[in-house]
Amino acid sequence: MIDRVITSGTFSLDGGTWDVDNNVWLVGDAREVVVIDAAHDAAAIAERVGGRAVKAIVCTHAHNDHINAARELAERTGAPIRLHPADQVLWEQEYGDAVPYEPLTDGERIEVGGCALEILHTPGHAPGAVCVYGRELGALFSGDTLFKGGPGATGRSYSSFDTIIESIRKRLLTLPPETVVHTGHGDSTSIGAEAPHLEEWIARGH
Repeated sequence: MIDRVITSGTFSLDGGTWDVDNNVWLVGDAREVVVIDAAHDAAAIAERVGGRAVKAIVCTHAHNDHINAARELAERTGAPIRLHPADQVLWEQEYGDAVPYEPLTDGERIEVGGCALEILHTPGHAPGAVCVYGRELGALFSGDTLFKGGPGATGRSYSSFDTIIESIRKRLLTLPPETVVHTGHGDSTSIGAEAPHLEEWIARGH
C-alpha cells in the first residue's frame, strides 16, 4: 500500500537555495494511487506509478521542493493537484497563476485502494501545511510538520514555531502511539517515539 521514491533537487526561499532530498510517497494498490508531494522528478515518480491511475497529487505544503514536479506529473497522469489554499502565497512563488489546484479542506477524506486518507490541517511550517493520515494503514504522512527528532523548520517566511507546536500537540500526538510517521525528508519515525520529547522541543525553541 505504501511506496517511497526519493528525489533530489533544491529548495529556495527568502533568497537562499539549498540542496535537498525529498520523500515522495505513493499510497494505493495495484489499480490506483495517491501521490503525496511531487518533488523534483516527475519522470521518476511516473515510472513508479506505472500503469496505475493517479487519483490525486496531494501537496503537504507549497514550498517549491514539494511541488516543483506537480505540474508535469499532473500533465502526464491527468490527476488533480490538491493543496490547502492557505499556501496560495507560496504556490504563486513557484507557479504564479499558471497552474490550477483543487483546494484541500481539513477533515477531508480521499479514498484510494480501499482505504481512506484523512487531511489534517497542521499549520506552522507553512500556513497551509497538512498531514495525511491513513488510519487503516497505521500511517501518517507528515510532510515537513513532524520529523524524527522534532518539528519542521520555522525560521523562514510564513512560518511560526508556536503554531507548529500547537499543530503537533493537538493534531498529531493525539494519534495512536504506534502510528508510523512517514516524513517529507529523511527517516520515518512513530508518534510514540516522538511524543515524549515535546517539552524538550519547546524548551530549545525549534
